[in-house]
Amino acid sequence: MIPGVTIIDTPELLSELLGTLINLPVRPPSLYLDLEGQDLSRRGTISIIQIHVSPLRHTYLTDVHTLKEKVFSTTGKSDDENITLKTILEDATIPKVFFDVRNDSDALYHLYGVSLAGVHDIQLMKFALAPFKRLMGLAYCMELDACSSEEEVKAVKATKETGRKLFSPACGGSYDVFNQRPIPDRIVEYCAQNAHILPVLWKEYDERLGRLCDGEKKRDLITKEAVERVRVSQTVEYGKWDRREMIKGPRGVEWKVKYVHDGCCDSGMVLRSR
Repeated sequence: MIPGVTIIDTPELLSELLGTLINLPVRPPSLYLDLEGQDLSRRGTISIIQIHVSPLRHTYLTDVHTLKEKVFSTTGKSDDENITLKTILEDATIPKVFFDVRNDSDALYHLYGVSLAGVHDIQLMKFALAPFKRLMGLAYCMELDACSSEEEVKAVKATKETGRKLFSPACGGSYDVFNQRPIPDRIVEYCAQNAHILPVLWKEYDERLGRLCDGEKKRDLITKEAVERVRVSQTVEYGKWDRREMIKGPRGVEWKVKYVHDGCCDSGMVLRSR
């Protein structure tokens, strides 16, 4: 077993895990999630839900392919016997951090009836700091903002490239690899890295927002847009979106830079009104 990672593939293990996912600190958020599957959407499947519990510095790979509906119906070992992964995901008082929640939400809602709430979206945090026309992907943000050295960049790239060769048809792989059991070590490493890097990015972007004179306004925008992303992902129209629509940033003048960050705050760069 890879250190710092536990595979949850039985109802008993899941029940034990659920007890650790409640009553955790909410600032900063404690739960960071990512999903893997075949065509991750209403049209595909969910194979694995990665849950990184930041206070424990531990990542849990919940085996949806094996457990199926039991992933969301199994109850936890706690005083409240009604606690399930579904109730945790739908609880607005428990913050859950994703990077681009839309396809994850689409799959959870349409395949298992899970309506996410309490969502923080790191991609939106990055967009609020750099509101260009196109959204930035996780790999780009990892290398640019989560790695502290060239060696770390190389290590992150190597893990992602190894995983991509296994699951990407463009690289000769197949998404079926997410359904191989036992889960291949290289897929475990890939999944764990994606989840483990999220609290690093959240902390980096949260600190940058805190240094901006309009940081609180941008936090409000991010919160509202995360709710909107979940809502849209549940609509019929979202199922028709293509990649061109997915890479567009949020619309509206409120996302434009309204202040000249020139000595008034630590923006990291001089931004002009537009």
